[in-house]
Amino acid sequence: MSVSQFAQYLKQVEKRDFIIKTALKVLLVAVLFQFVFMPLTGFLPRVEEGWTVDSTNPHICFQNGAKISAHRAGGDLAPEETMSAFKLCVEATEYEVDILEFDLHMTKDGELVLMHDDTVNRTSNATEHFSDKSVYVKDKTLAELKELNFGENYEALDGSYPYRGLRGDDIPEDVKILTLDEILTYLKGKDLDYIIEIKDGGELGERAMDKLYDTMVEYDILDRTIVGTFEGNVTKYIDEKYPDVTRSASIVEVLGFYLSFLYGIDGKDFAFDVLQIPQGFKGFFDLGSKTCIDYAHASGLAVQFWTINDREDIARLVENGADVIITDNPETAYNVIRGEN
Repeated sequence: MSVSQFAQYLKQVEKRDFIIKTALKVLLVAVLFQFVFMPLTGFLPRVEEGWTVDSTNPHICFQNGAKISAHRAGGDLAPEETMSAFKLCVEATEYEVDILEFDLHMTKDGELVLMHDDTVNRTSNATEHFSDKSVYVKDKTLAELKELNFGENYEALDGSYPYRGLRGDDIPEDVKILTLDEILTYLKGKDLDYIIEIKDGGELGERAMDKLYDTMVEYDILDRTIVGTFEGNVTKYIDEKYPDVTRSASIVEVLGFYLSFLYGIDGKDFAFDVLQIPQGFKGFFDLGSKTCIDYAHASGLAVQFWTINDREDIARLVENGADVIITDNPETAYNVIRGEN
């Protein structure tokens, strides 16, 4: 990845990182209050261990071991969120995937496409094609986006760039942008679950949710899909309009959960069903501890961790009771969790 591409990537994740860093700062204050101020005043709430697992949430794995989710369909092994990545997950013989995780944006002409970033420059040849360093999904039609090579900047594990420089008719269909309909048509009949994140906010995010809901019903995957978003208005929209959707916690809600855990509050009234905890939440305030995961399970919450690529981190979280490991390299996760090597 070049310096300019890396700078573009940093710009894309700036919003997400700001939210995470802010939440971490608030958590730090809470922990200091818990373990410094309160002991000095002679009062320290205790968190009990040995909670009973709430068995009503089907996303809790109990003693069956953690499930493996391919983050962006396994972006280490193929260009992220392209058909080439999904085919590896489905057809691989060396490993198995239980859940496919991917992101959605809405195009200018109202199509839902699989894309993580707001812009398509990091993952494609958009800068060259449109002579624009910030090509937003929402500003282009599906037909325009289909002209791009989304394998352009993919670096394989051996350091090569197998799709770089391909243009026009030479671009394989498997590395062109995917619509939600296209990927669900390919996956129809496959025994897989889904984690889908809506990336758009505001009115566009609400429109995306409307279309996603209709599509989940059409393809009969509503009960096999967890929907998430970083956008507060979309979270509220889901809760009010689509109460039958299984929703993951927002970063703010993860913070609220952790505070409940610290103070031993009965957590039966959470508005979400699944905690998806980023890799950054570890260390001094470890949401991946066995005690914290046990508390979540007792509160009826499944616990999923992203994006976990390190073998030792995977093993630790699985040992502590994590329900899902969301990873860029599902083969590595499979070998650790299923004990292949």
